[in-house]
Amino acid sequence: MSGQVRGWCPGAWRPMLAEDGLILRIRPPLGRLTTEQVKGLAELARGHGQARLGLTSRANLQWRGLAPEQHEALLEGLAALGLLDEDAARESARNIVITPFWQEGDGTLELARALAEALTEFPALPGKFGFAVDTGAQPVLGDISADIRLERAADGRLLVRADGAARGQSATPETAMACVRALAHWFLESGGAPEGRGRMRKHLAALHEPLGQDAAPAPATPAPVPGRHAAGMLAAFAFGEIPVETLDRLAEVAPEIRLTPWRMVLLPGLAALPDLPGMILNPDGPMLRVHACTGAPGCAQAHAPVRALAAGLAAHLPEGTTLHVSGCGKGCAHPGAADFTLTAAPGGFALRRKGRADAPATQTGLDPASLLSHPRLVFGPD
Repeated sequence: MSGQVRGWCPGAWRPMLAEDGLILRIRPPLGRLTTEQVKGLAELARGHGQARLGLTSRANLQWRGLAPEQHEALLEGLAALGLLDEDAARESARNIVITPFWQEGDGTLELARALAEALTEFPALPGKFGFAVDTGAQPVLGDISADIRLERAADGRLLVRADGAARGQSATPETAMACVRALAHWFLESGGAPEGRGRMRKHLAALHEPLGQDAAPAPATPAPVPGRHAAGMLAAFAFGEIPVETLDRLAEVAPEIRLTPWRMVLLPGLAALPDLPGMILNPDGPMLRVHACTGAPGCAQAHAPVRALAAGLAAHLPEGTTLHVSGCGKGCAHPGAADFTLTAAPGGFALRRKGRADAPATQTGLDPASLLSHPRLVFGPD
């Protein structure tokens, strides 16, 4: 089965096989789910023994632990809900993140639809090559990974900008797709995808190519936090996973759900939410600053379980700091540096301060039970 091959971002058509089963991602059209789709997803999840769905940094849903023999039935269920592309090629090409704060009539959905359609005729791009449509009232996707960006200049003009470039090419809704296509061709023709891989920012850094830019994008805004916003309620979840029972409840109170690349969901038009399992609405909640992967036994690379340890240490996390508990040195849950990083190894956990999961350790051989009993071993003075 194709799911046994590793090395790409898994989709619904092409899952990846992990220790606990298949991992696949669901890419809702335009990053939104209707009430009927939310209810249908919850029903599918229960039927396949799934307790929660993950939120990804690409504004997708992640389903893991699916038995290979259940894959075909799940594809049929997703197709019935309108959540499955026609084939794997279309699914892979539609790597688009859309601002969740779009408003009717601002042109964002029209651009996103046009881009999704245009991508079916683009040349083959690297598997992780992505697009951002950040054309709402304020830019919010500046820190989100994307290779070609559709955004606004300070004066409201539409821009097509290569990631890593200080300026972009001004466009109109009618000319934007031609600009995107030209930029994608330039990336490939100038050697941006050696061996089928490559990212725009790294390519630009090597070439220093101006690309005919004529306008700067509007200043970026800070990443949003959970709670009440002008567009509705933003809700985060512990470890970025939505319990299926919470999905059911959200379908009862929200007209739609918009996925975000911050592992949160936007519930448009709502001013409040009930207290639901796994939900975080407090922007100062410590669990928002805790990162942990699946860990053992779900991942074959992990040397130990990690989430119980991460959750137990969260209450002791110093204000304003971050904690990363990783099952191995890859650091999948938080590739960057954290204030406190615990990395599982065959001989126990290793502690890094202000480092990545693979950085030199300050302490090794730490036992989870001791860490939970004495959090100062992690958070105390060096």
